[in-house]
Amino acid sequence: MAEPKAQIVKILLHATGNLALKFPYDPVIVNACRKIPKATWNAKERLWMFPPSSLSSAEKVFSEIAGSKVEIQKLDPLVQRAIAAASSATDLRDRYDKIPANIESKLLSFQRDGVRFVLQHGGRVLLADEMGLGKTLQAIAVASCIQDSWPVLVLTPSSLRLHWAAAIHQWLEISPCDIVVMLSQCGGSNRGGFTIVPSNVKSGIRLDGLFNIVSYDIVPKLQNILMASDFKVVIADESHFLKNAQAKRTSAALPVIQRANYAILLSGTPALSRPIELFKQLEALYPKVYKNVHEYGNRYCKGGVFGTYQGSSNHEELHNLMKATVMIRRLKKEVLNELPVKRRQQVFLDLNEKDMKQINALFRELEVVKHKIKACTSKEDAELLKFTEKNLINKIYTDSAQAKIPAVLDYLGTVIEAGCKFIVFAHHLSMIDGIHQFLLKKKVGCIRIDGGTPAASRQALATDFQEKDHIRVAVLSIRAGGVGLTLTAASTVIFAELSWTPGDIIQAEDRAHRIGQVSSVNIYYLLANDTVDDIIWDVVQSKLENLGQVLDGHENTLEVASQPRPSPSKQRTLDSYMKRCGSHINSDPQPKP
Repeated sequence: MAEPKAQIVKILLHATGNLALKFPYDPVIVNACRKIPKATWNAKERLWMFPPSSLSSAEKVFSEIAGSKVEIQKLDPLVQRAIAAASSATDLRDRYDKIPANIESKLLSFQRDGVRFVLQHGGRVLLADEMGLGKTLQAIAVASCIQDSWPVLVLTPSSLRLHWAAAIHQWLEISPCDIVVMLSQCGGSNRGGFTIVPSNVKSGIRLDGLFNIVSYDIVPKLQNILMASDFKVVIADESHFLKNAQAKRTSAALPVIQRANYAILLSGTPALSRPIELFKQLEALYPKVYKNVHEYGNRYCKGGVFGTYQGSSNHEELHNLMKATVMIRRLKKEVLNELPVKRRQQVFLDLNEKDMKQINALFRELEVVKHKIKACTSKEDAELLKFTEKNLINKIYTDSAQAKIPAVLDYLGTVIEAGCKFIVFAHHLSMIDGIHQFLLKKKVGCIRIDGGTPAASRQALATDFQEKDHIRVAVLSIRAGGVGLTLTAASTVIFAELSWTPGDIIQAEDRAHRIGQVSSVNIYYLLANDTVDDIIWDVVQSKLENLGQVLDGHENTLEVASQPRPSPSKQRTLDSYMKRCGSHINSDPQPKP
């Protein structure tokens, strides 16, 4: 007589982070389940569930079942190690109260949950919220809870260095001189007054700020300095920049992150569909768990046709494992009821010193002309000088566009990585051409609508953007693409340039923010200090304020998430110039693209 087959009890990792038991009904096994500490019956999914802390008790209970053959299919060793490591992390949620009131009051409910998740998991976490959900603010809030471990190192793409500096200064009210930013040169624009450290010097580099902001590209050169500095808190923004195991920046950055007490990785695109790209990020957080790429690859990266470990296997288990141990991820559609319908944010670009030379020269020339106007006694001469002024402003506008192109493209490269559809507005043909050529070179599907696009073609292009998934970017001129089109397939809008007329900007924003939009719209203004942006931003603000008072009876300024730093003396001079010569600027001096 054949022996009865052993009952197989499979231990699974559930999406909730708990462990689950799956088996054919057997009263003996059910009785055993009841003996597992904190075990509960999930009637909907027909599973017995218990917390990871009860795993050893569960295995002991099943090994002791008498008179019945039960075979336990245990968790994979990698999964067991990951759960054990996460379970042993120090729960820091009691530090939540250390968040300054000005930050805590601005956090949305899901952002508070995000901060608590990071603290609960010992401050070693991948914060993977979708783009536009405020990962930067959440990371800053966490940093405020662990001030006793400062200074902080922030690793970021080069295009976001000044953005981080401005956000840290705004939210934590730290003196700008205590925020060290490593830039390619000491020149360029630094209206915020941050401590700039040039990255092109051979020696003597000192990262001695409370916050130290470094781009990934420079990390290989700085590895010895970063290791010697022994940063206990590391924030790695856009951490998917570390997905390539062969890249120098990955091998240089990983030891710095691994030795930190607290490591907060931020990425809206953590590569869940290609698990091999997650390995280095996971290794950065838990090097003792993710110590063998072959063990990880054989479990989660099978089935690829392009080479070793390019596929995906046990996908659900990996996703559940990350959620249970290191990752919190919210999509915009999940938290839509908490988001404002439209959010604006300034992004400050770092321009190259050589690109600023011509603009600086024009500003100096403008100052001379203004002094001449002040001293002028002849009405005719004053009119001629004012005409010269206006031409100089136009020239600064044109040259500012040219100077911003490399920094704008650098920023757009980061947005492309995020994988979302987006709209980018510009005014000058040089900027539109630069962006369009960049997208074509990157093989990113896009449409382009400017003054030269036939009116009959514009709607067809807009329809392509709305309906075709491979078309990810709409490149539009503020004037030609700012009216009459519906582009609600995107909820991210980027202004590479500003327009003198606030109405044009609002019209352009509303290509995405209109009937049919089911998401919150995030709008990013790419501004460069000490360029025409200094002039236009203030003009747009004041003009929109006046417009709002007339139409709505109240102020209607372009509210942004991060207000600019106080302007330097040059800016104050330009402001007074704008007040004196407002009529000239209001006549819309923009050259036609």
